Amino acid sequence: MVRRHLIARDILDRSCRIRAEGEYLLIPVTRMVSEAVCGDFECLPEQKDLARFEHIGGIAIMQDDDPAGAADILSMRPGLHTVLYAESAVTGLFRTKQFRVLAGEDTTATEYIEYGRRFRIDLSVAYFSARLSGERQRILHLMNTGERVVDMFAGVGPFAITLAEKASVVFAGDINPDAVLLMTRNISLNRLRNVIPVLSDAIHLPDIIPGQAVRIIMNLPLDTIPFLAAAFRLCRPGGMIHLYALVSAEDECMNTIHAFPVRSVQPRFVRSYSPDRFHVVYDIIKGDDPVQDV
Repeated sequence: MVRRHLIARDILDRSCRIRAEGEYLLIPVTRMVSEAVCGDFECLPEQKDLARFEHIGGIAIMQDDDPAGAADILSMRPGLHTVLYAESAVTGLFRTKQFRVLAGEDTTATEYIEYGRRFRIDLSVAYFSARLSGERQRILHLMNTGERVVDMFAGVGPFAITLAEKASVVFAGDINPDAVLLMTRNISLNRLRNVIPVLSDAIHLPDIIPGQAVRIIMNLPLDTIPFLAAAFRLCRPGGMIHLYALVSAEDECMNTIHAFPVRSVQPRFVRSYSPDRFHVVYDIIKGDDPVQDV
C-alpha cells in the first residue's frame, strides 16, 4: 500500500533496493518525506537490453556479430562462460556449424542439463539445439513403458537419452562419428544401459537393427523425406513415426507421406524458423499394409 502510494506521488527511488531491518521495512525515496528516517541504500546496477541469443549450457549463441553485445551478455549472465557467433548455417554430411568466439573462454564445448539429464556437447563437431526440449518431453509422455525405439538421427543423444526412461531399448543412429562419441559419453554420464549407439547412415539402419520398433524419431528437418522409406521399414504396423520437417505449409509433406501405408497423420506446429518457414512434426501411425516401393 505504501509503495503504491509513493509510486503514485513519483517519490519511490527505483534505483535502490527496498530492504528490511528488524521489524521495519525501509523504502528509498527521491526526496524528503515528513517523519521519514534518513539512511543509506544500495543502488541497483543499470540494466541493459541484451541482444537476442540462444542459451545452451554455459554458452550463448548470438544471431549477430556483436562483440560489445557479447561482452554485455557475459557480464550480466554469470552462469555463462562463452558467447559464440554462428558464421554458417548447418552444412555438410555431419550437420555442423562454424562458430567464432565473441567473448569469454575459447571453446565450443559445454555441459547442458535438460529435465535432470546431463549432456556433454561440442557445437563445432555435432549439431545440438535446446529448442526441442518440449518435444522430447511430449513424446516421452506419449510413450508406454517398454517400447522399442529407433532414433535415426540421434546426434549427441537428447531424444534417445530422454526416451530411455520408458523404453525397453533405444537404438540411436548417427553418421557423424564425433556425435556418436559424445552420445556414448552421455549415455555413460546418465548411467543408462538401454541405449545402443549405432554409427551408420540412417538409410542402412533397417539392415543393421534387428526387428521393428514401436516408435521412430526422424529429427533431420532439412532433409528427412529421403529417409522415410527406411523409417517405414523400421516401424512395426500400428507403430508411430515422428517426422520433423521445415515447411511453408502444414500439408507440404502429406502427399509423400500418404504414398506409404499410413493409418493416420497428425501435423503439429513446433516453432517458427523464418518469416516464411516453420518447424512441424508429423505424427504418423503406420498402417497394416506392407511397405511399398517409392
